[in-house]
Amino acid sequence: MNQKVNKVYKPLFFNKSRYTILMGGRGAGRSTVASQFALSHLISDQFFRCAIMRYILGDIRNSIFREITDRIDEAEIENSVTINNSLMHIDHGNNSINAVGFKKSSSDQRAKLKSLANYNCVIIEEADEIPEEDFMQLDDSLRTVKGDIKIILLLNPPAKTHWIIRRWFDLLPSDTQDFYAPKLKADIIDTTFIHTSYHDNKLNLDSNATANYENYKTSKPAHYHNMVRGLVPEVVQGKIYSNWVEIEDIPHEARLERYGVDFGYTNDPTSIVALYYYNGGYILDEVVYKKGMSNKEIADTLNSLKSALVIADSAEPKSIDEIRSYGVNILPAQKGRDSINQGIQYVQDQQISMTKRSRNGWKEYENYAWKINKDGIVINTPIEQWNHFLDGVRYAFDSLKPEEEEYTLPSSIFNSTGFY
Repeated sequence: MNQKVNKVYKPLFFNKSRYTILMGGRGAGRSTVASQFALSHLISDQFFRCAIMRYILGDIRNSIFREITDRIDEAEIENSVTINNSLMHIDHGNNSINAVGFKKSSSDQRAKLKSLANYNCVIIEEADEIPEEDFMQLDDSLRTVKGDIKIILLLNPPAKTHWIIRRWFDLLPSDTQDFYAPKLKADIIDTTFIHTSYHDNKLNLDSNATANYENYKTSKPAHYHNMVRGLVPEVVQGKIYSNWVEIEDIPHEARLERYGVDFGYTNDPTSIVALYYYNGGYILDEVVYKKGMSNKEIADTLNSLKSALVIADSAEPKSIDEIRSYGVNILPAQKGRDSINQGIQYVQDQQISMTKRSRNGWKEYENYAWKINKDGIVINTPIEQWNHFLDGVRYAFDSLKPEEEEYTLPSSIFNSTGFY
């Protein structure tokens, strides 16, 4: 099988590194070359068992899985492989490519990532969506001796506080304030880094696409420097919260108002946050941020704390009922149409401080953002990650929001029949 592979990605095919990081701007052809790599190894004589991955399983279908099936069509080898579209599974002899999600759906709290011990290749699209603990669990599970293990990460550069940046990269000053050029750390081993942008892939892009990318330089400069040039931003684009103040501890005079609980289990942590009122503003303090907590453990934790009303995620009424049965004063958060955005707006309007020890709270604060579409436009929907502590914050504030006053229409607008 012959494939025309962009030469800038040649190291992907020949390096022996465990980790290969393909990071940079949009339009660089990273998904295409990853699909070429997967397909070329699938039909080879060497052992190859590959997991194509994203954070949410369903998101794989229209991304890397579609790319691989497109390569199969282009190479006209569909009769040489077996494709199961419903399972997103491709076989060639004993070799295989399988779609694997860290989570089955965005609401799935208990599904466990299956063991990948017999896989020797993992391709992760949008790798910046993956929490560090989940990546470490995956990394530790890869231990086959049947072939060289390779983990390929595909992503646009996240903010400088992201674990991928902190783990692998030094940041060099760029020609643009608050944006940095990523460089692999000198002491990093067993890792290959390929930085690309659309400039490296112009032969595969039409003129309209390249013109759009260049237009962002003036119309949306932050989007251009991050998502087109592939520079690392100081802060995440579309960051939701700002101007929170770090404090060492809770002042003695602060008044405990609420606890907020966001449920998790296998994939996501359970988060408990304490909310205090102090001097015209509010203080947040991280109490628990832990996976695998049973409802009894959550109840025991809350019963060990100073007493206050607990507000929890209403999506798990059975958990709330069980925790209440252990003597916890707990209520569900009120959810309705647009309740998430309304809750976020209410938190944004508050004067917020947070304790220094709220380590996970600060991570979420730095990374929680509105979604941004391919045109660089911020849309009014928060990303479905970096939100466990912050959802708990929203729930804690839920019962403190003033109720909307009912408005009675003045009688003067009605006619004698009672209608207007």
